[in-house]
Amino acid sequence: MGVVAKQTFYNLLSIGLAFFLGAVNTLYMYPNFMGSRFQGVVIALLAYSNLVQPFISFGLQHAIIKYYSSFNNKKERDSLLIFSIWSPLLILSLIFFYLYFFSTSLVSNISSKEPLLSTYAFVIILIAISTSYFEIFYSWLRVQLVSVFGNFLKEFYPRLLNFLLLTLYALDYINFEIFIYSLIIGYYLRLIIIIIFSLIVYSPEITFKLPTSYLKIIFYSFLIFLSGAASSVILDIDKSMIASLITSDDVAFYSVALFIAAVIEAPGRAMFQIVSPLVSKAINSNDKKYLIRLLKKSSNNLFLVSGFLFLLINLNTGDFYKFVNQPLYASAISVVSVVSIGKLFSMSIGCLNNIITNSKYYHYIFWFSVLSATTAVGLNLILIPKYGVIGAAYATLFVIIFINTMKLILIAYGLKIHPYSFQTLKILLLIIVVYFILKEINLEYSSFINLGLRSLLIICLYAILSQFLGLSKDINQQIKKYLS
Repeated sequence: MGVVAKQTFYNLLSIGLAFFLGAVNTLYMYPNFMGSRFQGVVIALLAYSNLVQPFISFGLQHAIIKYYSSFNNKKERDSLLIFSIWSPLLILSLIFFYLYFFSTSLVSNISSKEPLLSTYAFVIILIAISTSYFEIFYSWLRVQLVSVFGNFLKEFYPRLLNFLLLTLYALDYINFEIFIYSLIIGYYLRLIIIIIFSLIVYSPEITFKLPTSYLKIIFYSFLIFLSGAASSVILDIDKSMIASLITSDDVAFYSVALFIAAVIEAPGRAMFQIVSPLVSKAINSNDKKYLIRLLKKSSNNLFLVSGFLFLLINLNTGDFYKFVNQPLYASAISVVSVVSIGKLFSMSIGCLNNIITNSKYYHYIFWFSVLSATTAVGLNLILIPKYGVIGAAYATLFVIIFINTMKLILIAYGLKIHPYSFQTLKILLLIIVVYFILKEINLEYSSFINLGLRSLLIICLYAILSQFLGLSKDINQQIKKYLS
């Protein structure tokens, strides 16, 4: 677990910085200088881009991770990497052919409530191309067990780009149009950087020979592509539908709440970057003992750390919204509580998603994703017009619980493993006890002082009880190691 712990630590550091800078952008820069309408437009464009991205990458970034370790020689591995570059070009030609005939109707549908979405619709496809190839080259790095710099570019770079552009916008050096064009240029600069770094780490020989078992790879990529497309619907359809069914302002309010709740996933996002190729290697070598160890440890450690973040967020949300002084954004405060429950549950299953994606049961992900995407669209169509943004939050929570439960059942039945243990129950009890103890404490100071005092109480109580229950052994060892 040494390489996992080391790179997870550095990945978590960059993700932590990314979330901090993202919070500055989302809660201060956008609301105060650009306004909720323009913020909603930018978020909606990026959300639509995330919906398109799986169609371009076609699941190839996952195929690299699954099959790279199964090839025994450099020639076969190189053919897989080169195959992952030119295949999306064929897909792009089909997408542009489709857009040539149907782009007008598509644009009118997504911009029915916000004309600016029509003006800048080209952003969707341009950023989708950039992010698709970024993910492919990032997978090159991950199979070499080099995830830190790629994770920095994936998580921190876009927030830094936004911060710099928002600063220029706030100083009146650029207008909204130049902001959008600069955003596109920034995404392609990131792509160039990761291409250069990937080639430095590992330079494949250029070959147009198809990799061995290419039909199996294409079939796997196709199913992962369909699953990824459905997963993108689950992740971004709520923001897209809010923009279409309500207003772009509500997209901004909802997205801020989602951003706060998403902090709970930060430890998982850091760990999975390096765990995924290790899971693939364990499965390819049939090392079930190591696979179970990865699953149990990732589940316990992520649940413990994410539970701490869950408490920090949900016990401080009211004072936090008062501190940032954005009354309109506070209308979505209940979204934070609802969605954060789903995020915590997702972290409790550890690296289960990586195991399914790299196992012989990967095709089930497609059916789970399609069912979940269909459910998400149906629930959002019903709940958003009736309840607004909180309706979208309940739809998200239901889908998260549903799809993760299906995955747990699949792995328990198929591989006879699961992520949970007695430690899981102790962590859950710890979270519940700390939550209800501190929820009853009312602080009557300013919102800033309340945030500091309550956070300090959470840290002390959670750390003491974790130590008492013997939950933090692995984490304590890593902290002592890095401090020394």
